[in-house]
Parts: sequence; C-alpha cells; structure tokens
Amino acid sequence: MLPVLPEIIDGLPNISGWEEEVQSVVQQNAPVFLPRTNLRLSEIQAAFAITLHMHQPTIPAGQNGELIGNLQYMFEHPQEGDNHNAGAFAWCYSRMADFIPELVAQGCNPRIMLDYSGNLLWGLRQMGRGDILENLKRITCDPAYQPYVEWLGTMWSHAVVPSTPIPDIKLHIQAWQHHFAAIFGWEALARVKGFSPPEMHLPNHPDTLFAFVKALKECGYRWVMVQEHSVETIEGLPLSEKYLPHRLIARNSHGETLSITALIKTQGSDTKLVGQMQPYYEAKNYAPKLLGNVLVPPLVTQIGDGENGGVMMNEFPNAFKQAWDEMAQGAGTKGVVGMTGTEYLELIEAAGCDGDDYPACQPIQQHLIWQRVSQENCTPDAVENAIEQLKQTHPNFHMDGASWTNHLSWIEGYENVLTPINKLSALFHETRNTRSREALLYNLLLQTSCFRYWGQGIWTDYAREIYRRGVTPPVTAG
Repeated sequence: MLPVLPEIIDGLPNISGWEEEVQSVVQQNAPVFLPRTNLRLSEIQAAFAITLHMHQPTIPAGQNGELIGNLQYMFEHPQEGDNHNAGAFAWCYSRMADFIPELVAQGCNPRIMLDYSGNLLWGLRQMGRGDILENLKRITCDPAYQPYVEWLGTMWSHAVVPSTPIPDIKLHIQAWQHHFAAIFGWEALARVKGFSPPEMHLPNHPDTLFAFVKALKECGYRWVMVQEHSVETIEGLPLSEKYLPHRLIARNSHGETLSITALIKTQGSDTKLVGQMQPYYEAKNYAPKLLGNVLVPPLVTQIGDGENGGVMMNEFPNAFKQAWDEMAQGAGTKGVVGMTGTEYLELIEAAGCDGDDYPACQPIQQHLIWQRVSQENCTPDAVENAIEQLKQTHPNFHMDGASWTNHLSWIEGYENVLTPINKLSALFHETRNTRSREALLYNLLLQTSCFRYWGQGIWTDYAREIYRRGVTPPVTAG
C-alpha cells in the first residue's frame, strides 16, 4: 500500500524521500490512453498535439527575503514592469480545467498536454492559490476527463539540461515526480509518460545527453519532446520526416548507447502557433504515411507558453474552442483530430509500429564528433580531443546544446551564475547531504533558467543570494 504523500513538509515542497515508491509507480508499463481512447487509427488522416508550458521562478523576494513564487511577487508589486498581468497569468494557470469540461459537455473531443514547473506548483500553494490546484485536479484525477488531458514531466525548477550538473539531472526529474504525486496522487503520476525539457533545450555533449536519456528511462519516461532544429539525422542532415516519431540516439564517450522515442516539435513562433491553434490547421495538409509496415497519420507537435503574451492571454481561448467545435462537426474522431503524445504512440504501436522502425536522430553537431571517433576507439579522451579540434576548425561548433531560444546562449557570459551552480552542486554531493530536503531545494533552485534568461542584474542577484543560502542552509530533517 503506497502512502499518501504530504505536499508540504516543514514549509518546503515534497521533492525527495520516497524514491523507492516513486520508482515502483513510474515503472508501470500498462497502457495509459489505449484502453479509453475514442480514436481509431484507420479513420484518422492526420493529427496534432499541443502542449501548454507554465512556469514562474522561485525568488528570495518575500517580505523578509523568504522564498516566494514570482507570481506572488507580481501581485504584491503591480506597478513594476508587466506585473499588472498577474491576475491574467493566474487565470491562465487554471483555465484549462474549465475549458476541457465545457468542451466535453458540448460533445467535442479536445486534447491538451500540460507542462508545469515545480516552482510554479509550489508557488501557487505558497500564495494561497490552492483553488487553482484543486481546479487542475478535476481534469487530472476525474476519470471522465483523463482521456483528454496528458501531463508531461519536466525538470523541477526549470533547469536547462545542457548546463545542469550531470549528477543533478535525475534529481530534478525525481523531484518533479515526488511533487506531482503529492499534489495529484500516485495514479496520476503513473500516467505521466512524456517529458518536456525546459526551453526545449537538448544537450549535444555526448555524456550529458547520455545521462539525460538514461535518467529519463530510469524514471519511467517513454518519450521526450525535442525541438526540430536541435536534432539531425545520423548523417548530420535536417530531419525529413519531422511529423513522425523518431529514435533519439544517445552515445557517450565510453561508446555506450541508449535510445528513447522523440516527438518532434516543429520550428516557429511557439506561443502564436499554439495560441491560434495553427497545428490543427497545418495538420489538414497532411495524409497518412508508411512507418515500417504501418500506415500512420502524421502528428504536428507544438508547445508554447500557456500564459505569456497577448495572443495566449487573449486570443487562445476562442481559438481553442473554435477549433474543437469545428472538429466536432465531424464527430471529432475522424479526419484531422487532436491527440496527446502518449495516446498517439500507443495507437500506432498497437497497430504494429515498433520503436525500432522510427527514423533515428541525434543532437545537432554530433555527427562531426562521430566522424572523428569510431565506436571501436571511443574513449573520453578521444571524444574531448575531437571536440577541441572541432572548436578550432569549425567556428560555429559548440557543445552548449540547442533550444527554442537559439539566439541566446545559456552558457556564454554567465560564468557568474554557472560557477556557483557547479560549486553548490559539488558541495551538495560531496557532503552527502542528500537527505536534507532544504539542501536539495537550494541546489535545484539555483539552476533555474530564469537567472540567466533574463540577463544580468536583479536575476543574477537572486541567484547569488540562493547560492549564499545553499552553501550553509539550516539542516531540515529529510
């Protein structure tokens, strides 16, 4: 019998302590959507899958410097910047739990995937907005709405994977699973099989990628969403079949190889594309394709911020409802339809697709490494030598990974944040203080992407303060 997990322990989010129980739940392999889906592959021309990504960072900016969510700070300081949007943001975090039941009651067949950072989930509870969490529980836990909604796992504090210390990658993934189970229950966690990397940032260093894929598989994930231009074919070419699932190949500097299924998020202005339901209209242009020996509908996959920008705040509700209403005229189960990622994969695999049939891909620029390092002679020294040579001969070559904000580097120019991140991580692991939830919390919080995305200034000051506290946190029993 699994215990009911507390959501908050000594004022901190539940992010550790039940690793064995979490592992037993996430490794369940039963189909999630297949037993209840109302879709038949033979009746579908093409499909689309959309995800709403939601995040607010945790910052040391409460009345006495307490850790609070940035949304709370926005409410408390409405005159600063665009903080006047706080109320609209809060509504955006809750509204899908209103839209889905409304559409289902109208005879529509909606689908949505949700990606909420741990920071945001904790911040909502901290600021007394349990009403939002309770509303989300309705579409997460009520069997009537489970066929329409899929949650995706993510890094607990919205850390971009390529610059996350390798030992901490799995800690982020497990922390999110703990926290999600504490809020929504074990049964809901068992249904989380897809993973959404923050900023769609995929590591391309062989060892970081391998550690990431290994952690995903160990934590029970079946697939990961990746950005189209963050991957290449094994030959180093752009993907030619971006609307079909791929096998993401991870090979490390010791020559070990793993793979995981990847759904390809296409390029574009993400929030506008999702906000105006463009994936639905794009899918109308496509027809089934042969995958192995099975004719499958292509899947247009897209993710965008669920609260950010005028299109998402103001245009999305009507566009979302209008699209499902239009599909409902044809029963919503034939022709062009919405799906969730796991539902799509379960349907095509039940029809005979095998993961080994999926076209292979790898992170961008890796082909240049493997041209120089053979499988037989793969060693850490050989890989690092190849990387250093490529940096000298190829001006655009880097091992920073790629993301949907490719005009920004998450590494260059941020040594004042990255150095403390690595120091605090090393201290955390060296002192073996891994049973201290507070030490873990500060370690994960310091890796939040916002402390770099928003540039130098107050955000790097926040990072510096979190580092200071993390170096000597009060010990809290785990």
